[in-house]
Amino acid sequence: MLLHGPFGGSEGRKGAWKALVEAVEEGQVRSLGVSNYGIPHLDQLEQHIKELEAERGGKPGAGGVLSVGQWEVHPWCARPEIVEWCRKRGVVVEAYSPLARGTRFKDKGLKEVAKKYGKTPAQVLIRWSLQRGLVPLPKSNTKLRIKTNAGVFDFELDEEDVEGLESDEFKPTYWDPTVSSLEQMMP
Repeated sequence: MLLHGPFGGSEGRKGAWKALVEAVEEGQVRSLGVSNYGIPHLDQLEQHIKELEAERGGKPGAGGVLSVGQWEVHPWCARPEIVEWCRKRGVVVEAYSPLARGTRFKDKGLKEVAKKYGKTPAQVLIRWSLQRGLVPLPKSNTKLRIKTNAGVFDFELDEEDVEGLESDEFKPTYWDPTVSSLEQMMP
């Protein structure tokens, strides 16, 4: 179960997290995560987890365990700081919109890499996510695209191509709540 965004202010986020921890204890939820949290929100959540653990008797894990985080991640929105924060703590990173909503399929570098491997731009972007240790969440309503998107386990990108695809440009395809203030109540 994911908290979708970092809104509601500090107490709202802490209360929502506590409710999820209780849902885990009741067997209604197996694991917890967040979506679209920036580093300040993640640091604050880490503090809330410690506070909840202390408030709930000091037992390790009583404040909940952050298992997964979900962000828009692709070569034009790689979020290295967030990925590194998660890796240091053993948090799985789910990459939503790993295909950049198809907005970059005509990118010259992406097209060259796709041609090199005989794959579609979508397959290359999914493979890029996998090789970076991310869990890509591509979306399609078309059966053929879904099937094609799954064809990513018969090749690997050279490390040079993985690194070469990543851009210094920061271009999310939609909104970016990771930059909202710690006290923002609504988007």
